[in-house]
Amino acid sequence: MTLDTLRSHDPADMYSAIRNFAAYAREGVELGRNAPPLSRAKARSILITGLGGSAIGGDLLRSYVQGFHDHGGVSIQVYRGYQPPAVDSKTTVVASSYSGNTEETLASYEALRGNAGQMLVMTTGGTLGGWADANRHRKVVLPGGLQPRAALAYSFFPLLYLLAVKSELFGAGVRQETERGIEETIPMLEKLAKKYGAGPASSNTAFSLAEKINGSIPVVYSASDRLDTVNVRWRGQIQENAKYLAFGNLLPEMNHNEINGWGHPADLAGRFITIYLRDRDDHPRVAARIDITKKIIGRSAGNVLEVRSQGETLLARLFSLICLGDWVSYYLATLNGTDPSPVPVIENLKKQLARRA
Repeated sequence: MTLDTLRSHDPADMYSAIRNFAAYAREGVELGRNAPPLSRAKARSILITGLGGSAIGGDLLRSYVQGFHDHGGVSIQVYRGYQPPAVDSKTTVVASSYSGNTEETLASYEALRGNAGQMLVMTTGGTLGGWADANRHRKVVLPGGLQPRAALAYSFFPLLYLLAVKSELFGAGVRQETERGIEETIPMLEKLAKKYGAGPASSNTAFSLAEKINGSIPVVYSASDRLDTVNVRWRGQIQENAKYLAFGNLLPEMNHNEINGWGHPADLAGRFITIYLRDRDDHPRVAARIDITKKIIGRSAGNVLEVRSQGETLLARLFSLICLGDWVSYYLATLNGTDPSPVPVIENLKKQLARRA
């Protein structure tokens, strides 16, 4: 088996989209640098509305900012749906839709635009882009041509730079750490892309993990602090790229319910493989819980894997895990002869919904 063999199942070239993530991140930073600044007075709370790959950038921003003990007291909420919560003049609303045509995001935009303190639209165009122009709202125009899930760098880095650095909404400490994090993260992603993108080899962690997962059902566990969105990203990429069932949960919550469910059905539990995502700043009690949980569930699960973040800054550590998960999902897809780009089941669902509009 060679890399060329695996890529033969990838006619739309998802490989290059994952391989070029660092370049997209660098471009995303520039988009944020060139965007109009936001008012701190109108950003005591931030509501980000979006779905799927367009929303996860907001989730990651929330996880990242909440990783700092002092982040200026600004709350961040991500909303996925049609009827968003009420906002006021001190709320900044970010409407994120890569296509610009996501019906839930369009509904939320219409519901929020009259009461928000300020609006920011992030899109490649579509209906949402036209509405932003008509209403003279701030807009960050994203490069097109990617699957939304492959455009995470564009849904996250412009937002991160604009809010944390340029507008300094979360305070000087977060700004300084974010600038340092960007300087570490992008070169790190370039190195990891070369390493993980090298194809089948026992020394390639991403390919090795995909081989171990293949044939089992992965369950991804992590701490709820900082790594909650990374956990969701791993599952989402496996589900969309590999068209492969994946589940997950967070600690300590799962220690109070789900851990008890691994006893039955005993003949099926062995078909699951648990993957623990870990970070050096996991709370000591959560770290202890993970150690114990691995042993308890390990008696039932087919296999137990552990992955640790890399890097010094929080930003680099988060993206070291995201990068690995993206490559794992790619190899899991191609090992099964699955084209990682199209999502025909989702497209079929949209068509059926359109007929009921």
